Amino acid sequence: MAEMKPSGIAWIGNIPTDWEIKKIKYIATLKGRIGWQGLTSDEYTDEGAYLITGTDFNNGGINWETCVHVPMKRWEEAKDIQIENGDLLITKDGTVGKVAIVNGLDSPCSLNSGVLRISTINGYDRRFLFWVLQSEVFWTWYLNKTAGNSTILHLYQGDFAEFNYAIPPLPEQRAIATFLDDRCGQVDSILADLERQIEILRQYKKALITETMTANKPHWVKGRIKDLMTLQRGYDLPQDNFIEGDYPVYGSNGIVGWHNKFTTAGPGITVGRSGSVGEVNYVDRDFWAHNTSIFVNNCKGNNIRFLYYVLLSINIKELASGSAVPTLDRKNVEAVHLLFPTGIQEQQAIADYLDEKCAENDELIAEKQKATEIMRKYKKSLIYEYVTGKKRVAR
Repeated sequence: MAEMKPSGIAWIGNIPTDWEIKKIKYIATLKGRIGWQGLTSDEYTDEGAYLITGTDFNNGGINWETCVHVPMKRWEEAKDIQIENGDLLITKDGTVGKVAIVNGLDSPCSLNSGVLRISTINGYDRRFLFWVLQSEVFWTWYLNKTAGNSTILHLYQGDFAEFNYAIPPLPEQRAIATFLDDRCGQVDSILADLERQIEILRQYKKALITETMTANKPHWVKGRIKDLMTLQRGYDLPQDNFIEGDYPVYGSNGIVGWHNKFTTAGPGITVGRSGSVGEVNYVDRDFWAHNTSIFVNNCKGNNIRFLYYVLLSINIKELASGSAVPTLDRKNVEAVHLLFPTGIQEQQAIADYLDEKCAENDELIAEKQKATEIMRKYKKSLIYEYVTGKKRVAR
């Protein structure tokens, strides 16, 4: 076990005696586009120099397919941000703290004002810094720095220059970076596979519901959603009027608060009207139906769980109108044509079958999500332990 010494930074703790703490301003230069230098989105083109924005960051690299282009004169005028392969970048606006190392660049490239270029000096490995900036060392510092600030987060270049971290000798920096490249790459591969499995299970559930609800049996009757149920827009309740209570307030995508009064006796069903348009929620208790949703206010003698699966089986999102802010009109949903059984016992049997199958599917999804969370925590811990010297790479 190597000898350790205090780092002087609470969230870093002890570090190996041959490591040192330095501010990033002493080991790197930070460059960004100053005030856009007059650059506007009107100048974006289909050819010319690449312009990297925060939305182009993808899994530690840059997605060149999403990058816009700007005239070459814009690339030429800002020499400090003429990007090259191997450059380390970090976002300072929008989703703050996304990090990328540039690779695969085959033409001139520049940055928009929301991205910083970090150029390390000799003796300091930028790949090691890449991992530091993805660790709790950076995020704890950043959250402490921004505590109490406005809700609009920003990584100020002047503040970032004061960020300090633990630095081993150059050979160990490189060894740690290589180790984390490999080990975290393996973790990312496992995470990607788990996400694929979760998506497959979600698609299977969707297909199961759709196929079951569109069985087209000879005795099923033709009709519209309005023949099965009546829908109604929810009730306004400003955020300031939310109070502690026993009744959940259901908005476009589930519970958005609580209240001491309810508008609708449960069980019931809500559908996202604005915001998360088309999201269907089953509510097993009395609730307040918010005006960002519509809800079933009359089952017309039909089984409520059956109606829930009816709504899940149709593509409600396609019924929304409005390009800028899509909203859902209940009449568009009620007008949807379908086939359905009229017998309450058959409706109950269908609902019971789908309850069982969907519960099995949801359990599998929950297991995959739990495994995903475990792997993410492992990756987080792995990075922190190695960039602070709690664990060492064998050399």
